[in-house]
This record gives sequence, C-alpha cells and structure tokens, in this order.
Amino acid sequence: FVPSFGILGIGGVVALVIGSVILMDTEVPEMLISRQLIGAIGAVSALMMLGILLMVRRSLRIPRLASNKAMVGLTAVVVAVLFLLALFFAPRASMVPVFATAPALLYVATLMTSGLSQIDWGDITDAAPALVTALAMPLTFSIANGIALGFITYVAIKLVSGRYQQLNAALVAIAVLFVLKFAFLG
Repeated sequence: FVPSFGILGIGGVVALVIGSVILMDTEVPEMLISRQLIGAIGAVSALMMLGILLMVRRSLRIPRLASNKAMVGLTAVVVAVLFLLALFFAPRASMVPVFATAPALLYVATLMTSGLSQIDWGDITDAAPALVTALAMPLTFSIANGIALGFITYVAIKLVSGRYQQLNAALVAIAVLFVLKFAFLG
C-alpha cells in the first residue's frame, strides 16, 4: 500500500472509504463506526494529498542546490539542531500508525525524485545506477537497500566499462561492504 500511495493516491482514498463502509457494516455494536467518521477521514486524507501536491508544485519553482552549496552556513546548523531534536522525538514516532505516514512518504519521495533531473541521462554509466537506486527503494521497501544497490551497480558498471579511473577507494570499499552485507546478512 505505502509504495503505491503516490501513484494510486485517489484510488487509495476511495478504497479506504469503500473498504471501511463494507468492513464496518456489521451487527456487532462494538465494531460499528459511523459513516460520518469514515467520510471525514476520507475527506481529510484527500485534502492532505491535495496539500502535498500543491507543495510539490510550489517546490518545483524553487531553484535546486546540489553538492556543497546545499549544506553551508546556517542551513547546516539548522539541520544539525533538528537532527538532535529528532533524537528526543524518535521513540514517540513509533506511536504513529504506519498508514498515517503515507502522505509524508509521498512528499519525501517527491523531494528525492527532484534530484533525478540533475543526472546525465546520456551517460549510461551514471544513468543506470541512478535508475536502479530509484526503482529499488520502493520495490524492496527500503531506502537503505536502494542506496546499497545503487552503490554496487555504480561501481560494477564503471569497472566493466573500463572507467575505473572515475572510482575512488571509498566507493569501492562501500560497494564491497554492501555486497558482503547482502551475501551474509540478507
């Protein structure tokens, strides 16, 4: 459900409402949920999706910063402070049900995909690892596994194509560690 929420967002809201009406139509009084509550949850979900889509559209107008330009000065300090605050709130995040995080995941996915426009799609040795990374994240249900497969693919393609001079020791070491992780830890 979560990986396809962005593609099937409207369908997800419709399925939530119809499924809730069907499942909660019972004779057991403890299982009854009012149709007004189901409609309100569906309306709020639809409004949240609309809000996210509007934020995404607005973010497309903002110039993107890449590399070191994005993390200098006050921006880096703010990010560091927010990460420290996140340590305090992390245990409380487990109280949020998984289905409630879908709109946030959709927004994060949109932000992550905006970086795909900066890839040199004419160079297959750069484009293929980026594509593997982007596809592996939703298919494996793990951002970490997607990044790992991207590292492995990047190093493998550069070695096979004879462009090993574009690699450095850190890239190769990380790719080898990811291969060992998949081989021994699954």
